[in-house]
Amino acid sequence: ALAKALSDVEAAIENPLKSEDFTAAMAELAKLRGPVDAFFEAVMVNDEDSAVRANRLALLAKIRGTLHRVADFSRIDG
Repeated sequence: ALAKALSDVEAAIENPLKSEDFTAAMAELAKLRGPVDAFFEAVMVNDEDSAVRANRLALLAKIRGTLHRVADFSRIDG
C-alpha cells in the first residue's frame, strides 16, 4: 500500500514542481501520512530476511528522496 501511495504522489508532484507550486506539492506529500503511519505500525523494517529488509529500506529511501524533491526537511528545527 505504501509503495502504491508513493508512486501516486511521485506522479502527482511533477506538475506542481515544474510550476514551482510548492503548496500543491506539499499537499500531495501530505497524502503519504496515513500510508507511512500504517507501514510503521504493521511492518518490521529490520526483518531477519536480508532481501526483505533491503526492500523495505529501499522503500524508505525512496520516500526520503521524494520528500527532498520538495524540501530539505532535515533543515527544519524542532
